[in-house]
Amino acid sequence: PIHKATIIPRGRALGMVMRLPEKDQYAMARDQLEANLVVAMGGRVAEDLIFGREKVTTGASNDIAQATQIARKMVTEWGMSDKLGPLRYNENQEEIFLGHSVAQQKNVSDATAEVIDQEVRAIVDGADDDCRKILTENIDDLHTLANALLEYETLTGDEIKALLRGEPIVRDKDDDVTPPTGVRSSVPTTGGAPLGPGPTPEPQGG
Repeated sequence: PIHKATIIPRGRALGMVMRLPEKDQYAMARDQLEANLVVAMGGRVAEDLIFGREKVTTGASNDIAQATQIARKMVTEWGMSDKLGPLRYNENQEEIFLGHSVAQQKNVSDATAEVIDQEVRAIVDGADDDCRKILTENIDDLHTLANALLEYETLTGDEIKALLRGEPIVRDKDDDVTPPTGVRSSVPTTGGAPLGPGPTPEPQGG
């Protein structure tokens, strides 16, 4: 479940989405991992859909790295590749005290390494396709949430659910939120209005 989404920069992140686990979890199922990959691709896909391929930014770098790492572990550590089966394929290991060129040890053949790369690419591409399909089918909701974030900068999970139900955001007067001048209200009307040109904050997968 979403705890909070914000476009307020924190460190290197231009924004982030915080998700809280419903319970302690010591292992993750394949469908959960695949769902996390779809979430990780959301920011880049949204940029592509709204602004076009030529206007995508570097803001999704952390999400792309996270997705690649998860997919590679699915293939090389967790036995979730149909082509490679339930085997562990260690990556090249290096002894940091001896230096890269001296201590690099190769644990897989070139042919196997190529298959690993293909499988990782297929998993990430599949998540990208699923994410694109979801956002395209729910483009009005994307605009609604984006405009609400431009107006309020931070939304709680309950506020996001309310917006997706077509309800306005209701906050106490003590919340000290002043919408920026010139930004239209986030109260849903007949559907999300397209965002204008300009940089888009990149929500970070969490």
